[in-house]
Amino acid sequence: MGPLDIFNHTLNFMAPAAALALVLVLSGRFFGAPGGAALARWRQFAVVFGVGLVVLGGGLLVWGRDGKMLTYAALVVGCATTQWVLLRGWR
Repeated sequence: MGPLDIFNHTLNFMAPAAALALVLVLSGRFFGAPGGAALARWRQFAVVFGVGLVVLGGGLLVWGRDGKMLTYAALVVGCATTQWVLLRGWR
């Protein structure tokens, strides 16, 4: 596998976490409490994206392959919980 293939596989591995983080941060404006965000939107994206990458990496380590549906379910739960905490959803 060449360097371009490795780069392509890496981008495709990170794409679900990036897409989910983008959707959660942008929809947080409509569904979150007004003025509840403690961080700027780009920082929220960075935190949620980082959590998503950790979850995807954990799924890859546990099951030995990418793309398991349980990993994607854990990705949704982990990222949504992180966004809830960042928006101070308990208030």
